[in-house]
Amino acid sequence: MAKSSKTSKTQKSRPNVDKIVKKVNKEFEKTSTQIEKLVDDALKQLDALQTQVQEPVRKLMKDVEDLREREMKRFHDELDRRMDDFQKIQAQVMDRLGIAQKEAERGEKSVTRSLENQAAETASTAKKAGKTTASKAKATAGKAKSTARKTTKNTGAVAKQAGATATAAAKGNDLSDLTRIKGIGPATARKLQGAGITSINQIANPTEAEQETLNQFSSMKGFRDWPDEAKKLIG
Repeated sequence: MAKSSKTSKTQKSRPNVDKIVKKVNKEFEKTSTQIEKLVDDALKQLDALQTQVQEPVRKLMKDVEDLREREMKRFHDELDRRMDDFQKIQAQVMDRLGIAQKEAERGEKSVTRSLENQAAETASTAKKAGKTTASKAKATAGKAKSTARKTTKNTGAVAKQAGATATAAAKGNDLSDLTRIKGIGPATARKLQGAGITSINQIANPTEAEQETLNQFSSMKGFRDWPDEAKKLIG
């Protein structure tokens, strides 16, 4: 009887254990499901947060890149403009230097021609004087002597005058310096040069085109006296 009673108790306690195990397993599965759900929610929130952070950063990087491209374009445009301006100024300076050199060469040739003409005139005068002296010497010896003295004196004076003129021309006849003309200052000289009037000769003996250019300065003080003053300088 005792053994039968013990077996009966064992059979009764086993269902209770099974129920507890089932209940524990059920609770464990429920808890696992809740944990997985929480993990999934956390991952979703993390993805959303990452997207929210990356979007402004991506937009900021795009704005920075656009700004860099605009600034580089502006820099290159400004550099090109400055280079164009520099090349224009360089061309103008080279043109001015070329004009100044041509005017200097022209002035040098003018002085050389003037000296040659004066030398030829002096030789011609001396030759004529010599012929006159010889002719008069045949007629009257005394008169020939007097004529010879006068001729020699005149020849010396002419030669002396020619030498003085040549020296003055060689020393100071810079025909490209417009400020030598009375009434023309540095500012006016620059304006005249900019208009193409670069030599005193152009003011003293202008062509029709040069006179039209000069007429643009007719309102300047002393304009009417410029030609006379220029002619004085070129002799």
